[in-house]
Amino acid sequence: MRQEAGGGTAGAEPCPGLAESGAGAEPGSGPGAAPTTIDGTPANTPEAQRLGQAVGDQGYGAFADVYAGHITDQPVGRVALCVTDLERGRKLLAAARQADPSVDPRRADLYLARYTARTLAAAVEKVLRGSEGLGHPVYDGSASSDASAIVIGTTAEGAASARFKERLERLAAPVPVVLRKGEPVNELMEGQG
Repeated sequence: MRQEAGGGTAGAEPCPGLAESGAGAEPGSGPGAAPTTIDGTPANTPEAQRLGQAVGDQGYGAFADVYAGHITDQPVGRVALCVTDLERGRKLLAAARQADPSVDPRRADLYLARYTARTLAAAVEKVLRGSEGLGHPVYDGSASSDASAIVIGTTAEGAASARFKERLERLAAPVPVVLRKGEPVNELMEGQG
């Protein structure tokens, strides 16, 4: 059960992953497809878009200590707000309303996240800076879609190596690491233009 902005903390669900939201899908192509179009371009509902912007502004500002991320139009017309503390999440919504009185915080649903966006970004940075000489290259890194780990791109061999994963998890501690096969950035750029 998700927690509406005014609800308690009992029974709060974990943060839904961005992959589950259908981000980037074509209009009408799936359960998380953009709910509307503007001149043929997929778009979010205006109400949820405004709330999402206000929530993000607060989340990366005064509430970075609890903000993990948000998903606009999850479901349509609502914002899924992922935080590490539900009470502070409600305060974040109140601050978003104070900063932009046109937003309606009742359109938000609160979800519990394991880590903040700030913590995940710091873990990715530690891995990117400290991974040289650990046996496999690190191509890229990002937060997992549900804010429970970081995802690191490496070679197929690196992605299959338990020892490499263990070394990266020591760098990223306490954040877990998920490895995936990726591509070197310069190879990706060579195919451009």
